[in-house]
Amino acid sequence: MSAASTSGNNIRAAFSYCVQQVRSFDYHHYLCLLHLPPPMRKAAFVFRAFNVEIARAMDVSEPRAGLMRLLWWQEVIDKIFSKKLVEQPVAMAISAVISEHKISKHWLKRSIDARINDANKENGSIPGTLSDLEKYAEDTLSTILYMTLQAGGIQSTAADHAASHIGKASGLLLLLKSLPYHAARTGRIPYIPVEVAKKHGLLATQNGRAGIRMESDEHLADAVFEVAAVARAHLQKSRDLAATVPAEAKPILLPAVPAQVLLDSLQKAHFNVFDSSLARGVLGVSPLWYQLKLKWYAWRKV
Repeated sequence: MSAASTSGNNIRAAFSYCVQQVRSFDYHHYLCLLHLPPPMRKAAFVFRAFNVEIARAMDVSEPRAGLMRLLWWQEVIDKIFSKKLVEQPVAMAISAVISEHKISKHWLKRSIDARINDANKENGSIPGTLSDLEKYAEDTLSTILYMTLQAGGIQSTAADHAASHIGKASGLLLLLKSLPYHAARTGRIPYIPVEVAKKHGLLATQNGRAGIRMESDEHLADAVFEVAAVARAHLQKSRDLAATVPAEAKPILLPAVPAQVLLDSLQKAHFNVFDSSLARGVLGVSPLWYQLKLKWYAWRKV
């Protein structure tokens, strides 16, 4: 077998690995990506798989090991853009995508830097403001949409703005959904900002650090509602831009649908993030209903 043939097989295996990672760990977005045109779909799966890799880096018993993994990825991106081979499936797939499309290194680095900054926070620290939380959501999720638009060769200010709002909404809502996981794993609630926690009587101080009282009561639900309301506003802004977004960009912005589904599920649960209904199906709804909703919006191109 020739070297070129072996290389081609390795790249195909890397892309297949990316698809499986997204399907396993980001299923609601996996279903969104199936509606993309094939040339965009390949790049989008790679970007989502990259997000899975760095999002799961800290899911280890020793935080320092997770941080080292993130720092490793920071170096990997530098190597990829220096055209150096990194024999890791997602890294190989990223390398193939950037050789085919003009993808900004800035977005990849920004996403990793946001995760590193979050991991570097002192144990028990939480965001100070809603703006801080919005920036984290944009840095980690809007960047995926920006890169997918780049891969599709789409240059549109309206599409970029819509992607920003959708990413922020998705990020905020997924952080809220993750609160029970973090509470069970670390014994703390990390993503309710200080200003919101203080307003709703949830702020506690221990050893000079601000934290959230762990009670799963109406006060926490009120705080979750306030963060969710910001996400709702971002979704509305993305809808307001829909008429000015190019048709070819609209499939890339389909993640607005799972964001709305999750928002609706949270509302149905009265913003109690510990409600078991949120863990059922896909984002709290049946898989069939979710797929039908996606197909409807993909068909309408709105």
